[in-house]
Amino acid sequence: MRKFMTMTRQFRDDENGAAMVEYTVLLGIITVAVIATVVLVGTWVSGQWGTLNTTLAAAS
Repeated sequence: MRKFMTMTRQFRDDENGAAMVEYTVLLGIITVAVIATVVLVGTWVSGQWGTLNTTLAAAS
């Protein structure tokens, strides 16, 4: 337990640790944005395919 506390204090006092936390938060935000974009584009493409399918089915 003492070793864990020492490592925690070193991580807290190290400026690289703070930068790593900031980069991790930034990576999380980017990941959420990418997932949201993929979902929205996927929904749009699905709607377009449905419209095309309906149009082609009505034409034949």
